[in-house]
Amino acid sequence: MKYFIIAGEASGDLHGANLIKQLMLKDSHATIEAWGGDLMSTAGAKILKHYKTMSFMGFIEVVKNIFSILQNFSLAKKQIVAFQPDVLILIDFPGFNLRMARWAKEQNIKVFYYISPQIWAWKESRIHQIKKYVDEMFVILPFEKSFYQKYDYPVHYVGHPLLDAIENTTLKNEIHYTKPIIALLPGSRKQEISAMLEQMCAIVDEYPDYQFVVAGISHHGIDFYKKCFAGKNVAIVFENTYELLSKAKAAIVTSGTATLETALFKVPQVVCYRGSSISYWIAKRLIKVKYISLVNLIADKALVTELIQDEFNHENLQLHLNRILSDSHQEYLKEEYQKLIELLGNKGASERCAQLMIERLN
Repeated sequence: MKYFIIAGEASGDLHGANLIKQLMLKDSHATIEAWGGDLMSTAGAKILKHYKTMSFMGFIEVVKNIFSILQNFSLAKKQIVAFQPDVLILIDFPGFNLRMARWAKEQNIKVFYYISPQIWAWKESRIHQIKKYVDEMFVILPFEKSFYQKYDYPVHYVGHPLLDAIENTTLKNEIHYTKPIIALLPGSRKQEISAMLEQMCAIVDEYPDYQFVVAGISHHGIDFYKKCFAGKNVAIVFENTYELLSKAKAAIVTSGTATLETALFKVPQVVCYRGSSISYWIAKRLIKVKYISLVNLIADKALVTELIQDEFNHENLQLHLNRILSDSHQEYLKEEYQKLIELLGNKGASERCAQLMIERLN
């Protein structure tokens, strides 16, 4: 069968790659074209557009780049028509992908959605689009199935693919420091890294007994990162986040998928987020959930500290980093992380998802 996949972010590239591997194993005739990244390419997809050229964060940034976004819609439609896939598989990235779902249904192209948009957090009205334009939804968080049941829309809960991603990662054993490591995970987009990393690094001088290490993305370039920690005792590793987490004593993490990755490595963390004032003002009035981190959302309690907007400052960051570095809090968080892992269920999400997709297509 022919599959066209659209992933618009680094996490989508990771989960898309693991899905592609399983589709290739289970469908010997699979041909896959995609929008994604290097991981999806390595897994066997022909990448027609890289996600790093199409990901914009926040309301203001989307408005500024609206012309580029419209060009992307036009390009994707042309490529899908030329490929004539048996199914369009959309991975998260709802601002773009839900519009593509509507167009695809109008063209009588079957639409599968892997990793639900977080409509339980905001824009709950999108459920009507999903019911109308998405043939099959494959969700990865345990509470999402019951959420969709409220709207009489059956979905497939396949488990969280991060369990597979971590299990399948071979650590390179390239990170060696004599001091305990505090990992800094500032995000994947340039906009969020610029907003987060300088504040993360502002406290470095107060921890001379620790080595701060940034999880970097190589295509941004080292000079981009160095602007945020010039003159500080901060190291950086590129494309090696899992090994960094495997060796870290604590972490400071930008809200997103990285919060769950950090928890799965059982690393105590402080979660941070800061956006533009206007974007934050709008989001605060729209978002319905109590927490911004996946860890707290899945646990349904304030398991890790969240420092949002003005609360993300020098004093608070130092206070909560000291707290998670204490032996008692380290032990507490690691026990709670184990409960979280059990909530997520068994490994094998990518395989289960691929099998279900093929069954539905057949």
